[in-house]
Amino acid sequence: MGVAMFYHLTQRPVEETLSMLLEKSLAAGWRVAVRGGDPRRLDWLDERLWLGADDGFLPHGRAGGPHDAQQPVLLTERTEMPNGASCLMSVDGAAVSAEEVGAMERVCILFDGMDPQALDVARGQWRALTGAGVTAQYWSEESGRWEKKAES
Repeated sequence: MGVAMFYHLTQRPVEETLSMLLEKSLAAGWRVAVRGGDPRRLDWLDERLWLGADDGFLPHGRAGGPHDAQQPVLLTERTEMPNGASCLMSVDGAAVSAEEVGAMERVCILFDGMDPQALDVARGQWRALTGAGVTAQYWSEESGRWEKKAES
């Protein structure tokens, strides 16, 4: 069974943290699905990921193309993961089920710590997932580096 890792963003923007987590996931040999709720926001993230560090390349694509199954990282608003993802990253409050966590190596839930609505959604996701027996970790960057603050 996988683990749900909650990332409380207070120091870095979502695209920077997402890029870091994607690089680590690809290094672990995982295919990744990045799930969001707004297609325009996913288009924006897609563009930011292409404009990443000059010394790196983060292979990814938007769902709905002819090569979805070959994408190491697929940005989507759907629950289907045609790229065979073993890691799911949820942004902007996109839903994650306990069953999905159980089927994945890892699920990362990134949320904006400066947005009260995003905090409420993340707290609800924590309660729902841990209430369903999912192992979860809460990570904070408040000190300037990522620290695990809670585990359930």
